[in-house]
Order: sequence, then C-alpha cells, then structure tokens
Amino acid sequence: MAVLNIRPKDECKWDQLSLGEVMIRLCPRDSRIRTTRSFDVWEGGGEYNVARGLRRCFGMTTSVVTAIVDNEVGHLLEDLMLQGGVDLSHVRWVPFDGIGKKVRVGLNFTERGFGVRAAKGCSDRGHSAAAQMKPGEINWKKIFFEEGVRWFHCGGIFAGLSEQTPALVEEAMTVARQAGTIVSYDLNYRASLWKDIGGQEKAQEVNRSLASLVDVMIGNEEDFSAALGFSVEGLDSNFSKLDPTNFQRMIQQVVKQYPNFKVVATTLRNAKTATINDWGAVLYCDGRFHEATQRLDLEIYDRVGGGDSFASGLIYAFLQGKDPQQAVEYGAAHGALAMTTPGDTTMATLDEVERVMKGGAARIAR
Repeated sequence: MAVLNIRPKDECKWDQLSLGEVMIRLCPRDSRIRTTRSFDVWEGGGEYNVARGLRRCFGMTTSVVTAIVDNEVGHLLEDLMLQGGVDLSHVRWVPFDGIGKKVRVGLNFTERGFGVRAAKGCSDRGHSAAAQMKPGEINWKKIFFEEGVRWFHCGGIFAGLSEQTPALVEEAMTVARQAGTIVSYDLNYRASLWKDIGGQEKAQEVNRSLASLVDVMIGNEEDFSAALGFSVEGLDSNFSKLDPTNFQRMIQQVVKQYPNFKVVATTLRNAKTATINDWGAVLYCDGRFHEATQRLDLEIYDRVGGGDSFASGLIYAFLQGKDPQQAVEYGAAHGALAMTTPGDTTMATLDEVERVMKGGAARIAR
C-alpha cells in the first residue's frame, strides 16, 4: 500500500511546483562579504531550490510560482533560472518604479565559512516583488486542476517574508489539497525573517495555522521548537546532533497534534567545523522511523542548500514510488553531494546520488 496517494503522472503537467521567492546570491568566493571586491553570482531560494534540484538532478518536470521585478537585475535572475531548467510560465513580472523604492529583486550575500569560521549570510530583500504577492493574484485552480500538479512545496521562509504571504500560502495549499496534490512544507525557521513582524511568537502563529494543510512536514528539532512550539522535556543541549532519539521523541508529540502529517523528515548535522560535518537524516512514516546512512566527517564546500537538496531527493523517491527508507537515503545522499559544490543549488546527477547511496568511493570516474 502506498504511503502517499500521489496523482498519476499522465494526468499532470507538473511533477512538482514550488511557491517562493527567488533571490540573487552574491558569494565572495574565499573572501569575506565585508572585504571582498568581487562576487560570484547565483540564484537561490529555499522553495525554488527544491524545484531546481528535482529538475536538474532527477529529470522531473517542475515549475515555480514567484514574482520578479521587470528590470535588468530581474532579467539577470531570469537568465540564471533559465539555466536551471525550471519552468517560468507562472512567474509574475512586476513593473519597475525606477529606483527600487517600491519593488526590487531580493539579494542574499553568503560567505561559505572555513574551519572555525562559520558560514555567514546577510539578506537584503525588503520590498521584493515576491514578498508583495497577495491572495487572489494567482489562478491556483487553473494550475492544480487544469494543468495538474503531483506535488506542491512551500515553506516557512516564504511564509515569513511579509504580512500577506502566509495567506497566499494557505490559499495555494487549500486548492492543492482539493485537487489531490501532495503538499510538503519545510519549516526552515530563520529568526531574521520574523524579527520585524512579531518574532518567534508570530512564526508559531503562522506555521501552526498552515500545519493542518500539510502532508509532508520537513524540519529539524530547532524548527519544530521555534516554528511550532514543541519541546522535549529534559532535553540536554549537549546531545549528539547525529542522534535521532530527540527528534523521534519530539515527532511523537507532533503527529499526535497533527495527524494529517503522513511523513515527517529532518536532516541531522553535527558541525565539527564549517568544513567538516557529520551528516545524516531520519524520516517518520506510518508509525515507524527510518534512518539514513550516516556520513561522518563529511567534507563541506558550501553548506547552503543542503537541506533543500535533501527535500528534493526525498520528493523524487516518493514520486517514483519508492519506499520510506529509500526516500530518506535519496534525500541524505543528494544533500551531501549538493554541499560539495558552490551555490545554493545542486550540481549533482542521479547517477552520482545512487553511487553515493551504494557507498561509492571518491575515486575519479573516467
């Protein structure tokens, strides 16, 4: 019996659809944001990264609902997205006011970190086109019923962008569920996003209101605590980050309150340094926990986007009819590979993911 009742591929135009903001990421290579004189340019965004991973690594047909300002910077972002292969037919192009006072493209400055120096991000995304999207602007019935979508993904990053984005997320999720589309949500708690609109209390209010519409919930222990308000009594702050026990104890509470969660998944990370992490993942499904192969002392080149690539690997497996254990293994392997290359988005191939899943060594492939 299938864990998730996923719509057949032959009745849907899209394997997967994301709703979220896409930013331009500016990376100072091996320097610091505050001292660099040049940046590498990428595109990225928590929800979009999932659609891009499913398209580029796994060959799925994916699309993104977002808004971009119609100026030169917006078209730079478009050019980057075109390289990713995600369909852009649901992008809303917003007129430019001339100076970016009313609308602009969000920027994400990110330095990778090295050794004892942690990775660091600095967002500059106020008044972005995506943050100003409102309910009633997107024809969700056309997308989910006429075009057809097998899997819809959104998350706490987009929900925290502005006062109106939670209502848009709820609108999309409601129609998706009516159409029989699987709905996934990554809590992805970022304190900086909620700081100016009510902080953690507001984050919990918003995420709790959306949680009842979710089939597949993704998030780590900190996400479930900060974004949904769950806690584990007697939790030791010095626990091993690769020990799934505390996550399991918390999820047992979570699924009692939200029985609509058919799958709950998280990555497990112990950051020994910015460049050496222990890495794993665990998934709850149908009353059982499934743990991925742990990768100790994983070498990290760029950690940003590892969780999004975990999500896309997990979604790919379920879309292909694979079981929960295979799903968490695909997710963990893809997330590990994504962190070996620069930028938010994956450069891995399906063959590489499956090779890592089988324990393949890093010898040169010729």
